[in-house]
Amino acid sequence: MVVSLLYRAARTLLPLPAVLLRRDTAREAELLVLRHENSVLRRELKVPVRYEWADRLWLSALSSRIPRRRWTDVFPVTPGTLLAWQRKLIAMKRDYSARRSRKGRPPTAAALSKLVLHLAGANPRWGHRRIQGELARLGHPIAPSTVWGILNAAGIDPAPRHSGPSWREFLTAQTQGIIAADFFHVDTMLGKRLYAMAFLEHGTRRLHITGVTTHPTRTWATQQARNLSAQLDTRMESLRFVLHDRDAKYAPSFDAVFEAEDMDVLLSAPRAPRMTAHCERVIGTVRREALDHVLLMNEAHARQVLADFERHYNAHRPHQARDQKPPHASGPPATIHDLDSHRLLRTRILGGAINEYRYAA
Repeated sequence: MVVSLLYRAARTLLPLPAVLLRRDTAREAELLVLRHENSVLRRELKVPVRYEWADRLWLSALSSRIPRRRWTDVFPVTPGTLLAWQRKLIAMKRDYSARRSRKGRPPTAAALSKLVLHLAGANPRWGHRRIQGELARLGHPIAPSTVWGILNAAGIDPAPRHSGPSWREFLTAQTQGIIAADFFHVDTMLGKRLYAMAFLEHGTRRLHITGVTTHPTRTWATQQARNLSAQLDTRMESLRFVLHDRDAKYAPSFDAVFEAEDMDVLLSAPRAPRMTAHCERVIGTVRREALDHVLLMNEAHARQVLADFERHYNAHRPHQARDQKPPHASGPPATIHDLDSHRLLRTRILGGAINEYRYAA
């Protein structure tokens, strides 16, 4: 019985080596076919093959299982390329740049960067440290180096400007203390010419039309200066210069009224209306918005029309130089969100030549 069992086991196990050998032979033959096919494809292919990162990873991982002397026959790329792929994979594994970027300094808010540029534009003599100090006073903790980087990226020199201001900046800085005077003529419906005198404060754009006359003399002009001084009263202390042209009607007594208030008299150059551009512009506004649309009867009527326009100009008319606010306004108007709940009222000025609009309280 035992001998029979051993015989049967030997008969059963005897074919296994042959089967295993046949499987190895078939596998080797299959590999030879695939290698030959790869060589044919590489010979016929004209365009280099582009490998994705997954392909490179798989080929690099398999390279450690195959002897290096057989790489040329097995892999479709050169050994140098395969080693370069492996070096890149190791470098990617050891790359911590993404981790560092997540833990770095948070970026500067866009609103704060805009505020830095606004301060630099409005104050060209401020450097990046002066701007940083002003921001710290406003409650914005920011480093001087961050301010320097924002200014440098915007093409602005972070160092303070040591040269003098431009003419535009200089004249803008002096507007708060200048009041300009000028004459302009007014024609009635019967062709009679009248003369009015206007004063304009450059800083606030307040208009003062002090009088209308048929014969503007030196004495009359001096009296208009006195009337303006009495009208402004304590506000004269904020003015430093009075500007007018070289008209003969501006007598020394006219200048003496302002010199008594510690003001300096500035004379424009001959035939240079641009030196009194603000006053020339407001006179043009008076003509375009009022005088060109009203027939004046006489001197009293002209005085009334100019007084009504002066009130409109100072109390209601918006001005670009004051962010669309009238000269008498001290703060921004209230923002209206619900238009349906507010009723719009219109006030007619000069018989409807000018309209003023307000919301009912």
